[in-house]
Amino acid sequence: MKITALMVLKCNLEGSDPVNLANASDMSHFGYFQRSSVKEFIVFVGRTVAKRNPPGQRQFVQHEAYKVHSYNRNGLCALGFMDDHYPVRSAFSLLNQVLDEYLKSFGESWKTVQSDNAQPWPYLNEALAKFQDPAEADKLFKIQRELDETKILHKTIDSVLERGTREHVIS
Repeated sequence: MKITALMVLKCNLEGSDPVNLANASDMSHFGYFQRSSVKEFIVFVGRTVAKRNPPGQRQFVQHEAYKVHSYNRNGLCALGFMDDHYPVRSAFSLLNQVLDEYLKSFGESWKTVQSDNAQPWPYLNEALAKFQDPAEADKLFKIQRELDETKILHKTIDSVLERGTREHVIS
């Protein structure tokens, strides 16, 4: 499960291209010479998906082994480029948290921004690293994973006890 990029864009209602407010990407799994092309592709796809996502909607677009998750909250749009294995619920929870943090940091000032990357925002790089584990984004996912691990541990203990009982009966 891998997040390749996170973006926050201002979606214009009149149909012009969305303004890239902030973005963060992890290009470590791409070759050195591919990285700039991949970044350009991510920005292009991000703008296209954000432009087509109506306000108040959450959606994802599948492209090969990647999913682009998008959440448009009244013209402020968060996007996540994740691999196919990242849970959908965790992805949208992450995008919701990113939008909440953005509004805490910048308030309504994003509405007047006209140029790309006009507001540097280091939190997005931190979020990209932190939320590589889907359990960090979605507490319910974390609880479910812990329950699954507990069930496995319970089965293991039962099988060890059963094996011990069989050995005791045999001897």
